[in-house]
Amino acid sequence: MNLKNIIVITGHYGSGKTNISANLALKLAEKGTVSIVDLDVVNAYFRTADFKELFADKQIKLVASKYANSSLDVPALSFDITGAVKSSDYTIIDVGGDDEGARALGRYRDFLPAQKPDMLYIVNKSRLNTQKPEEALELLHAIEAVSGLKCTGIINNTHLCSETTAELIKASLPYAQEIADKAGVPLLFTCNHDFPVEILVKKVWE
Repeated sequence: MNLKNIIVITGHYGSGKTNISANLALKLAEKGTVSIVDLDVVNAYFRTADFKELFADKQIKLVASKYANSSLDVPALSFDITGAVKSSDYTIIDVGGDDEGARALGRYRDFLPAQKPDMLYIVNKSRLNTQKPEEALELLHAIEAVSGLKCTGIINNTHLCSETTAELIKASLPYAQEIADKAGVPLLFTCNHDFPVEILVKKVWE
């Protein structure tokens, strides 16, 4: 899978954006310098900033709000991502889980579209409000409208945390392919028991 040097990761809450962003950063660090931007200013509980020590060990630059990993739930940005983009071979941007979360990207409407980044949309058939392809597509189109970016690929990360089964994943394949077909972009891959993605996020959704 050939990815561009700027990769925006988005999707609904619980889709696995943060876990995939972290794993992708670790993989790309084997090829060059990596910055990972925690642009999730909505969800304070599952953030790439949680992996600060792991990223430091792998020489991955973490760009995050000064409020991340604090007791303050403040939906604000205190950084600029342009420096990270210009100083790294790869930049991964982990965005909030809906069109409201994607509004943070709107701050860079004059910068990011000109860079022609990849924007990967993570889907999870098991999550409420995106269990039907048309629901997932509606959210994707809202994110595109708010961010000014176009999706370039779909990742199927259907799961039920510790209750995930091979049958659940297999049953999600037509769902993910329909989303990709209707969005006019490729289904890049489906995460499963054989896919080398380490589960870094240990918390369980309730």
